[in-house]
Amino acid sequence: MAVKIRLTRIGSHKKPFYRIVAASGEKAVQKKFIEILGTYNPCSNTAQFTIDKDKFDKWISLGAKPSDTVMSLVKKQQGK
Repeated sequence: MAVKIRLTRIGSHKKPFYRIVAASGEKAVQKKFIEILGTYNPCSNTAQFTIDKDKFDKWISLGAKPSDTVMSLVKKQQGK
């Protein structure tokens, strides 16, 4: 089972809000996930991004592959 760290949309029409989740690579994007790692709100004045670094590091050490978008968000947060 390949685990991926990716975004899943939970926002309404024209107001996106995303959860960062660890999910099986075989499941559809909107289906069940294993664990919630954080959130991303691109619609606020300054895009709000929160992630539980301990959980993220745990999943990376277990072999989970983050999506390109999640990886770029994490790198931006580390740069601050």
